[in-house]
Amino acid sequence: MSARTNPQIKAIVQGSGDDGGQSDEEPRSLTITAASSNPKMFTLPWEQPLSQWPQELLANLPRGISRHVVRFVHVGDEVYAMKEITRGVAEREYELLRRLQKLDLPTVTPIAVVTGRHSKSGEPLESILVTRHLKFSLPYRALFARNLRPDTAQRLIDALAVLMVRLHLAGFYWGDVSLSNVLFLRDADEFSAFLVDAETGDLHAALTDGQREYDMDLARTNIIGELMDLSSGKLLPGDVDEVEVGNGLVDRYHSLWSTLTDTEKFGPDEMWKIERRVNKLNELGFDVDELEMKTTEDGNRILVRPRVVDAGYASRKLLRLTGLDVQENQARRLLNDLDAYRASTWQDDEDLEIVATDWMRVVFEPTVRMIPHEYRSQIEPAQFFHEILEHRWFLAEKAGHDIPMREAVKSYIDTVLPKYKLNTEDVDKLNAEADSGVVDDESTYGFDGYGSDADDADDTDDSDDSEGSDAIDSDPDAAVWAS
Repeated sequence: MSARTNPQIKAIVQGSGDDGGQSDEEPRSLTITAASSNPKMFTLPWEQPLSQWPQELLANLPRGISRHVVRFVHVGDEVYAMKEITRGVAEREYELLRRLQKLDLPTVTPIAVVTGRHSKSGEPLESILVTRHLKFSLPYRALFARNLRPDTAQRLIDALAVLMVRLHLAGFYWGDVSLSNVLFLRDADEFSAFLVDAETGDLHAALTDGQREYDMDLARTNIIGELMDLSSGKLLPGDVDEVEVGNGLVDRYHSLWSTLTDTEKFGPDEMWKIERRVNKLNELGFDVDELEMKTTEDGNRILVRPRVVDAGYASRKLLRLTGLDVQENQARRLLNDLDAYRASTWQDDEDLEIVATDWMRVVFEPTVRMIPHEYRSQIEPAQFFHEILEHRWFLAEKAGHDIPMREAVKSYIDTVLPKYKLNTEDVDKLNAEADSGVVDDESTYGFDGYGSDADDADDTDDSDDSEGSDAIDSDPDAAVWAS
């Protein structure tokens, strides 16, 4: 009996007793394993295949190409992404995403795993992995369906290279890197990439060079194929060389990895170079926790290697000053405007925290309140503000004098903002293409649901990774609701 017809629902904290433990036997009734409760989850039609859920429950958002059935669903005030897959894969991916989130890595947020689904006639249905929809994000095909800059492909690749470096630094082997498995957020003039599919991933204490290179080789091959597919659909600018872009991803990755991890030699009188190295890392958006320093055997040189802890240097600074939680490049641009406001209002001697409060009240908030209602689900306030600054600069350059902010906002809304909107016809076309790739056959996963191709890349001791999918059982934050 489904939870929709059985009001007697119990909550069990994982690890607190036998009822909360995971077993190999498929649950006989609907079971929702989640980090936090949302009662609206029990009102959903779990007894129906996901592809047949009522239209009024679905959010009309563009989906990426997937081998599984995926739908965006309204659950109370939230929008969740639902992916229909086998139980073992769902539970494993849920746990991996939770571990990546705890490492503060850019991934979608796991919400729940739903198992024990049965049709009204008693036939078993596949499990569902539930993640929170990443607001304002788009799959790569949706980005190319818009009138974007000719260098869009390169900017997406740059964002993916940064994501790959961050994941690899944390010891995550992906095993299925592609543009289809990533969501993109506009980040000022660049993009930020978020992992959305971790089915084939593995988390290790550290990756070997062989594992990293194997991941990058897969990424290069997949991305060249995806770009060629875009080209055949006339969505890719004609002057884009797909192979060159794929090779560029590998080059960009190696350059960034080297900058973050290489050991440099400095003379005793060249300590200023250490500060330059740290500043360069900060400019790339990475925080340095500590420096490992030791002298060479002859004592004439100092070896320095930074310990990079995380990306988000500018975004954390802006969050501390204003409470705005935005992407790294957006934060950098907003901080620059804050500095300009500080200088133009003769507040150089004032505490930055006080100036930031004034800037929010006088500059930022009045501007973003002007976003038209119909676009508030289309563009982030910080991105809107950044693009207003860009538009205002171009207007001023053309006019030969400063342009009032309100005038710049009106011009932007009238002439630029409409280009970002995907109409219903565009979304329907993209989703039809996404559904055309659905296979949903366990034999196509390429593994048994609990392993990956990572072991083929290099020999490594995985003794630190014995948690596997069983970690769900001992996670004190997780809970189970069963009917």
